[in-house]
Amino acid sequence: MNSWDAGLAGLLVGTMGVSLLSNALVLLCLLHSADIRRQAPALFTLNLTCGNLLCTVVNMPLTLAGVVAQRQPAGDRLCRLAAFLDTFLAANSMLSMAALSIDRWVAVVFPLSYRAKMRLRDAALMVAYTWLHALAFPAAAVVLSWLGFHQLYASCTLCSRRPDERLRFAVFTGAFHALSFLLSFVVLCSTYFKVLKVARSHCRRIDVITMQTLVLLVDIHPSVRERCLEEQKRRRQRATKKISTFIGTFLVCFAPYVITRLVELSSAVPISSHWGVLSKCLAYSKAASDPFVYSLLRHQYRKSCKEILNRVLHRRSLRSSGLTGDSHSQNIFPASE
Repeated sequence: MNSWDAGLAGLLVGTMGVSLLSNALVLLCLLHSADIRRQAPALFTLNLTCGNLLCTVVNMPLTLAGVVAQRQPAGDRLCRLAAFLDTFLAANSMLSMAALSIDRWVAVVFPLSYRAKMRLRDAALMVAYTWLHALAFPAAAVVLSWLGFHQLYASCTLCSRRPDERLRFAVFTGAFHALSFLLSFVVLCSTYFKVLKVARSHCRRIDVITMQTLVLLVDIHPSVRERCLEEQKRRRQRATKKISTFIGTFLVCFAPYVITRLVELSSAVPISSHWGVLSKCLAYSKAASDPFVYSLLRHQYRKSCKEILNRVLHRRSLRSSGLTGDSHSQNIFPASE
């Protein structure tokens, strides 16, 4: 194993560790906080988190073994199962992000009717559609025997070894990525740009009120005026940064792998195996970044994490104080020999 392979293996190990810990923490927050569970986005987050954990414990270790061994890491049946999961979980992850963007769009554009438009039942129907949509392509690949170990990506995924099926497999691969990656990207852009438009409209209204207030308060201290203007600037940038993060992480993580899969169908362009594995690692890195982008940086999840941490520390302090009390009582009343 050369230095490139060692670096890719280290990247996979780091991605697995971060993904496992962060997604497990999101699950703990969901189990701990009833307020989070009562909200419709919790179903989308739960679906995304469970898929990320399944990818972390099944697909990533097999890819790591494939990078280290430079060959198929498991038997044909296990590899086909992992390839089925890889295809399903990739589509499910993309569509779950699209569902979260639709939820944000409804919440921002229709704030007064959000609870009526986005109930838990509606969220469950959207998750059910996500599963059916994501299951369609790997199920078809099972029937067509297009699942197995792909040496270019050192992983069990979609692949076809028969030259006579090249055109059919190319059409299937193009349709899969169009109806998963491209569809989700279009939904993300259309919904978040509408959210950004509404957010900027609100910012302009607040800015007008702020400027009118600053004009009326002629005796206001200059430092207070500067803080108001700085907060006004931060308010305008906040929504843009969040939306750029949502769309940017989606593109950075998934686009290299999708483009590589499509370019691979053309035999005129040779692709390095190191780039193939790196693009797969970038796709896996979405499982590690999702908990921070969609959950752990939000106020409710931070509050839940603090409560969990305080509970754990409180139990440890009670346990240690109990042990100290027992030893103290033994010192005062020694056991008779």
